[in-house]
Amino acid sequence: MAKQRQGTLEPKFIFLLLAVIFGIFLVFPMAMIAIQSLTSGQGLTTGFYGEIFAKPAFGNALKNSIVVSSLSGALTTILAFILAYAINYTNIHKRIKEIIAALAILPMFLPTITYGFAIIYSFGKQGLVTMLLGRQLFEIYGYSGLLIGYVIYTLPISFMLINNTMGYIDKKFMIVSRAMGDNRFRSFMTTIITPLLGTFAASFIQSFFLSFTDYGIPTSVGGNMDLVANMLYNEMLGSLPNFHTGSAVAVMMLLPSIISIALLTYLERYNIRYNKISTIEIPKNRVRDGISCGISLLILCLVILILAVIFVVPFAKSWPYALTPTADHVKAALSDEALVGVYKNSLLVSVLTAAFGTLVVYGATLISARSRFSRSLGKILDSVALVTNTIPGMVLGVAFLLAFKGTSIQNTFFIIIICNIVHFFSSPYLMMKNSLEKLNASWENTAKLMGDSWFKTVIRIITPNTFTTLMEVWSYYFINAMVTVSAVIFIAGARTMVITTKIKELQHFADFNEIFVLSILILATNIAAKGLFKLPAYIKRKTTKKG
Repeated sequence: MAKQRQGTLEPKFIFLLLAVIFGIFLVFPMAMIAIQSLTSGQGLTTGFYGEIFAKPAFGNALKNSIVVSSLSGALTTILAFILAYAINYTNIHKRIKEIIAALAILPMFLPTITYGFAIIYSFGKQGLVTMLLGRQLFEIYGYSGLLIGYVIYTLPISFMLINNTMGYIDKKFMIVSRAMGDNRFRSFMTTIITPLLGTFAASFIQSFFLSFTDYGIPTSVGGNMDLVANMLYNEMLGSLPNFHTGSAVAVMMLLPSIISIALLTYLERYNIRYNKISTIEIPKNRVRDGISCGISLLILCLVILILAVIFVVPFAKSWPYALTPTADHVKAALSDEALVGVYKNSLLVSVLTAAFGTLVVYGATLISARSRFSRSLGKILDSVALVTNTIPGMVLGVAFLLAFKGTSIQNTFFIIIICNIVHFFSSPYLMMKNSLEKLNASWENTAKLMGDSWFKTVIRIITPNTFTTLMEVWSYYFINAMVTVSAVIFIAGARTMVITTKIKELQHFADFNEIFVLSILILATNIAAKGLFKLPAYIKRKTTKKG
């Protein structure tokens, strides 16, 4: 009996620690937003919501945000499907498929605020594309610029979602369909499109949600267009801040995310699952392969062309008047102690976010996936992951601003790190839980019979077998901490400024050379980090092949 109690002591302690973390840094801040939006000096009131709805700007902001986010979600899903189809359903050369997969996720390594500046310097009146074509193609501020920025931003997420699902579609049904007399179009619709309908809906919803709540892109190419994200920023950190109405806007921003999660949960039942995934040789079709390869590379070339300006502008003597190549701007930026200090801050925050975030995720998933003493506690952690996935970064940043204003952790690295851990908890949690659930369920029981404690089993057996996934979790936290802007914009101070908030500051001074140099630093750091985190999996693969 004593041994049994000891076997449940460690999981209970971990759960208690997690309960304290999420109680203080999730429940309390979100409660503060709700309280702030419903209370005034006279007590409870809904007047702040009435004040928001009475503003014509809010109606316009809501309409604009919904329209441009919907267009972005639809276009992104179509483009992501084309890229995923080229990888999974064609005989394009393996190396080309690897290039398509790598370039499709490249925008993830840059902050969204950079996309907007890249669009300005690509399609603006003196932009790179405008200079190459001899005329400006369209007005970049407003719908056009926002749509391009949102598509670049959400394409990697949509691609990974659709590409992953395609890998689990049983391709033998293509042969069965053709054998039963279906023409190419009917076979395509039945064996590829139909199994992906739920994923298409999930891709659209996810892209819509990310676009609706993003702040980085509107701040650069939004122009004078009213958007909900800009309205929240202006209410909280504008020239005349109003925390009450700002909190009401923040609560309103939660509604689309809650609806999104409810729809995704509902659509889950329509996902098609196969008892067995058959591996077949894709039928040869040079026309299909050529068209798929051409369109995929064209999509990615357009994305790269827009982002390429980041590497052109800071290396020109004076864009666009003197295009003589020079490294002076880069040298000046790298010799600026303030900018180097901001980069070091970002590295520190990202490394600590990744380290402690991985520990939090690992502890939570060990409780929900590998501990049998209480399933209800696992359900609670699943709910936490669901809740963190519904909260936009801007809303969480506002919540932290209100909850910890005037405390000892205000304007510290600690508050930025803990905010990042909570903000990005959901995806790593699901990733880690899925990995742990695939391991042999009897390992803990076998280890217990041999006299090992639960903790020793985790260290000696579970951890080595999930090391690759732990590295993926670490990578996810690190990269997102490097590029995030929506939450930290509200809680970073002058001493704790990170690269993304510094870019926002440099925007006011139009120091785009420094902005692009910092963006290149972020991109290079994230690519290097991604390669480093992939190294253990690569070594393991090579070792397995030799064995």
